[in-house]
Parts: sequence; structure tokens; C-alpha cells
Amino acid sequence: MTSNPKYNISVDIGGTFTDVVVQDTRSATLWTAKTPSTPADLAAGFMDGVRQGMRQAGVASSEVLRLFHGTTIATNAVIERRPANIGLLTTAGFKYVLEIGRHDIPRGNNIYGWIKPERPVPPSRIFEVSERLDRAGEVLTPLDEDGCRAAARALRDMRVEAVAVCFLYSYANDSHERRAAEILREELDGVPVSLSCEVLPQFREFERTVATALNAYVMPRVGRYLSSLESASHREGIRAPLFIMKSNGGVTSADLAARQAIHTVLSGPVAGVMGANRAAADAAHPNFVSLDVGGTSADICLVRGGQPEMTVERSIGGLPLQLPMLDITTIGAGGGSIARLSSTGALVVGPDSAGADPGPACYALGGSAPTVTDARLVLGHLPPHLLGGEIRLDADLARAAIRNSIAEPLGLSVEDSASGIIEIADNNMAGAMRAVSIGRGLDPRDFALVAFGGAGPLHACALASLLGMETVIVPPTPGVLSTYGLLFTDLRNDYVRTRLHTGAPSVSDVSSTYRRLEREAAEWLARESVPEPSREITRSADLRYQHQGWEITVDVPSGAVTRATLDDMISNFHRLHERLYTYNLPHQTVELVNLRVTATGRLPRAAVRPDSHSPAASTREVGREASSSQTRKAMFPASAGWQDTPIHHRQDLLPSMTLTGPAIIEQRDTTTLLAPGCAASVDTRHNLIIRSEPLVKIPSPAM
Repeated sequence: MTSNPKYNISVDIGGTFTDVVVQDTRSATLWTAKTPSTPADLAAGFMDGVRQGMRQAGVASSEVLRLFHGTTIATNAVIERRPANIGLLTTAGFKYVLEIGRHDIPRGNNIYGWIKPERPVPPSRIFEVSERLDRAGEVLTPLDEDGCRAAARALRDMRVEAVAVCFLYSYANDSHERRAAEILREELDGVPVSLSCEVLPQFREFERTVATALNAYVMPRVGRYLSSLESASHREGIRAPLFIMKSNGGVTSADLAARQAIHTVLSGPVAGVMGANRAAADAAHPNFVSLDVGGTSADICLVRGGQPEMTVERSIGGLPLQLPMLDITTIGAGGGSIARLSSTGALVVGPDSAGADPGPACYALGGSAPTVTDARLVLGHLPPHLLGGEIRLDADLARAAIRNSIAEPLGLSVEDSASGIIEIADNNMAGAMRAVSIGRGLDPRDFALVAFGGAGPLHACALASLLGMETVIVPPTPGVLSTYGLLFTDLRNDYVRTRLHTGAPSVSDVSSTYRRLEREAAEWLARESVPEPSREITRSADLRYQHQGWEITVDVPSGAVTRATLDDMISNFHRLHERLYTYNLPHQTVELVNLRVTATGRLPRAAVRPDSHSPAASTREVGREASSSQTRKAMFPASAGWQDTPIHHRQDLLPSMTLTGPAIIEQRDTTTLLAPGCAASVDTRHNLIIRSEPLVKIPSPAM
């Protein structure tokens, strides 16, 4: 048994495939593996992928240094609303906070037909407890411990799986919530307890109760899942710590992830953005839009200056979730998205997906509904197999599915129907990309497109043309980039307190609150055994104009808090407000709402060499047009029928080589479609850089 482990393994489980990357932390060499996901037992698929990756790399269990994982367990639980028997304790008089919610209707919904999303806990399992604090945290009514114990026993009789506790103004004084938790743990042995003072200690009762209840809602599932992963890895002889991706772009220990399960709600998609950020940095494009297209969904994020956009105003499953997370837009558009005719006879693609079971019709696993993957196969964009031959694709089944469900009812050819499926999927994704760019006052032409996932590179050229984006970056291993991104994350945890000040904030109050938050952050870093040189603690604050409903987060420098510090903070708020909304109100009173601290523990990582993804380039091969003796008939939008299209193998493309579309670039984890009119070259990091011709050229405004 080796006493010096040196390999990191990262695993990302998608709706269709499980991706694995093994990294030698000394040489930075990478090995990748891709296996079908196992929805019935995700832990089994996790370990199948780990074993396959270890075999490819020749790694023994004792040589594994760290395990990283991005998971969709929490996301799926919230969206699908699977039955969960949880309870909630709240302050007397506030039983119906969840039911009342907000009096607004989401944009895009019919005012007469919109139905409130199902709440994670019904009123029948919400118990009121006599206790009361004022807004400053002073006790007005002591906690009724007998009433709390009676509620706990009633919940025990209901056999609840978890309990949430959300008392009024507990963000100002958490003593009542923590005492209630002690009583609950005494009466409900082993039942997880979710406290609002730990999950989201800030004002707005509805949003805070939602976050706390959702955390309780997903805690049992996430806890069981992570426990099964750790047990399975231990049985395999792996003693490496397991780190879980969080929605804020960092990772945390499996133990903390189980207690703060709701913080993993965007775990999988966030890892993709981190990988795209690394690839874009290698290609010297710090401003980009990431496009991660898998079997079920397309995840889109805008990044400026190498910094992904963050938000605390996200909704998941129709419920607000005000936790710090990367601003990722997800739509139901992927390779497994099902094409169907609506009740009016219109062709619709997604959001339903065939997933991994039964999968697209061409998988020959029992699926009969036509999908985007079936359309790609019919048009010649895909090879007759995936994963290097592990998954055979049946073109006849794909044609039959499209013919029966789409072509014959519409009176179209199978090829025209397949083209229509692809174009609708492309436009669905383009609409989401416009929302994160044009919808925020940004020109997509100023950004590169980083395309990855199993299907992202197939859509990249079309999307770039639709949006006028001139540069597309396809990383060396796009199909497993989310997994690769996990290797470039750090430990991260966020802390927040509401300290509402109208007008000039109190220097002493701001200073003391930051000290308290920073003390909590330092204690967490110490518990995670992060050495002092690898620790970083940063500050920020949420501000708004008086009478505004929502806040903007601005950075705050470290060090002693002075009046000048607070004046600069307010000036920065004015500037940021103008950048985001094109105006500011310099004479309007500014309110300080929340103070935030972020703790980061830098994890050691290997510096990736230019040749870590593939063999080194031979000097006699570079600087020439890539050639291929292999072709396949393929059909492209707006093209005149079938074309003999060159087929290239990604591992044969060396730095400085160029390609001209149409062309198809195949590799084990994905296929890249180089449309007619596009040209590509390979950079020193083995990224494929595609130059796209915009579909409609829009003249730049005159200066």
C-alpha cells in the first residue's frame, strides 16, 4: 500500500452519462471515462465510473488523494417534488407564511391560470411555538420549551424525515432556534434539523422559510446519497476525502454538504462553468458565454473578466432561493429532448427528455419517441456509435421514430423533420442565451462561446451564427468538461447577516458584524484543516436605494472599517447600479441591508501543461490544413441536400492545424459539427477555435 497518494478523481453524474476524470497531481496527466448513468442507483454508476477511470490510469485505490463530485440530487428533488415527510416549527402567528408567499406572478405566466408551486411542507405539519424577538434580537417573549417539546412529539408521531425551524428575527438572535433544535434532537433521535440561522440568516420571512424548509426537504436524500457514496468508496479501498460541488462555485466536505444540502442545488451545472472558465482562460478569452448541453438540459452562464456572474435571486422549481450561487440559466434542451406535436399541430422540442432510460429511439433500449439525438443521427451528424463503440446507434429506429411521430403527421420527409427538430432546439438555446446577454444590456458579439457537454459542440456553430458571435471555443475534452472543472475548485463557504441601516451605516455595528462573520469563517477553515497560507476571507455587502425591493451586492475591502470605507462602499453601489440599470440616483438615500463574508480554502492543484490532454505535437505536422480520407454523407441547414463531409478524429488534430467546414470532428466524449462557412484552428492548449460567420450581420452603431 502506497503512503503517498497523488491522484484526484472527479465525477459528474448527468441525466444520460456519468463522466469521470483522473488527474495525476504531479505530472498533470489526465485520463477520462464516460459510462451510462444508472438512475435507479446513482451510487452504483458513480463507482462504475471511478473503477473505469482508475483502470485506464492504472491507479490503485490507495493512490487516490481526493474525490470530487457534482450532483443533481438536490436539484431533482426540488423540481420533481417527490413526496417527503418533513415538519416545520415557526413563531406563533406565522404558520401560513409559506402558503401566503408573495403576491406577484412570475413573468411569462398567465395571470388567470398561474397556480402557486407546491410548498415543501403543508400546514398540517407546521407547528407554532410561542416565542418572540424584536428586530434587534431582544427577547420579547421567551421560548415556550414545553410547547416546543409537545410539537416535537407530535412530529415524531407523524414519522417526519426532517424538521425545519424558522423563528421571527432569528437572524438577529439565534438562541431560540438553537434551543429548539436541542429539544427536537432529544425527542427525535437521528432526525435531521434545519435551522434558518444556519441556512439563510437574513431578513424576508417567506424567502428565509423557503430556504430552510427546502434544506430540510432535501437533507434526507442528499445525506443518504452521500453516505452511500462514502461507503461504496470505502468498500473499494478508497480512503480519500469526498468533496461536493456547491452552487457558489466552491466545494465542501461531504459532511457539511449533507447538513447544508440546499447549497448543492446547482452542483452539477456549476462545475461546468468552472471548467469552461479554465478553458476560456487558456484560450485568452476572459469574456464568454458557457454552453453545457447534455442529454437532458442546456446550462448557460455569462462570464466577464474570468468571473462568473453571481446571484442571490434565483428560483428553483418555482420557489425563491436567496443563496449565493452562480447565475446559470437552465432550459430543457439536450440530446435526449423529445420532439412531439402540440395540440395545435406545432412541432415542439423538450423540455421532456428520454434521459438514460430508455434513452433516444436509436439507443434500441425501448424508447420510441424521437429526440434531438435521433435527428442528428438521421442527418449524418453522429457516427453509428458513441463512447468509442460502447453504445451502438440504430439509424433505422431513429428514422422510424421521426417518421411515425413527426414526418407523416406533418406531411414532411424524415430529413426535413429532423432538420426542423434541430432548428427548434437551436432556437430554444439561442433564446436563453439572448436572455443572459441582450436581456441584461450586453452584446453577445462581445463574447466568445465555450461549447461543451456531450451535445454542446454539435450546436455551437448554429448558435454562434444566430447570435452574431464570431468565436467558438471547444475544449480538448468537452464531453467531460464539467468533471474537469471540479479539479479547479476550492473550498468555499458563505456567511451573511442582516444589519439594516438607512442612511449612514454605523461604523461600529458594521465592524463588529464583520468580525463575527470572519470569526465564523476562520473557525470553519480551521475545521476543514486549511493551512493559514491557503486561507482567504473576503467581504461584500447588499445595498439598495430606500424603498427599492431588492439589493445589489458590492465588494468591501478587508481591514479596519472606517467612515471612508463605508462612503466608498456607497459610491461603488451607485456606479454598479448605473452599470446594471443604466442610471443611478446619487441624491437618493442608500440602505445597507446585509453584510456578507466568503471563506475560501485554496486546494493544492497541478498546473495543467499544454499537452496534458493529448500527445505532444510533432513539429513536422503543425501549421497545415488537416486532411481526412474518411467522409460521411451529412445534411446541414440551408444546404442543398446531402454533402460528402470529411470526418476528423480529435486526437489527430495538433496545434496550428486548420480545418474548413463542412466537417465533423469525432472523439470519444462528443462530436463537433463544423458547419459550412466556418473555419477552425487548434491552439497550443489543444482547444478547437472556430470562427463563425454570423447568420445576419448587424452593423455596429456609429460612435
